[in-house]
Amino acid sequence: MKITMNVDCTPEEARAFLGLPDVKPMQEEMLSEVRKRMSASLKAMEPEAILKMWLPATLKGFEQLQEIFLSQMAASQKPKK
Repeated sequence: MKITMNVDCTPEEARAFLGLPDVKPMQEEMLSEVRKRMSASLKAMEPEAILKMWLPATLKGFEQLQEIFLSQMAASQKPKK
């Protein structure tokens, strides 16, 4: 014996009939949070922002390298006794 039953209802009606909670408000809240975080991440990935973040460290590294070369050149020019 085979019995087929078709139920015509919306997802909200089925959820209410089965006693499941409505998670739509939580999904919308989570989606808005994901959007905020993604837009913040995209802003951080802009080339101008990356250069502003990296440039001070790079310039400091060049200054340190320059100081090392200058100190080595000054040490090599001192007369040896």
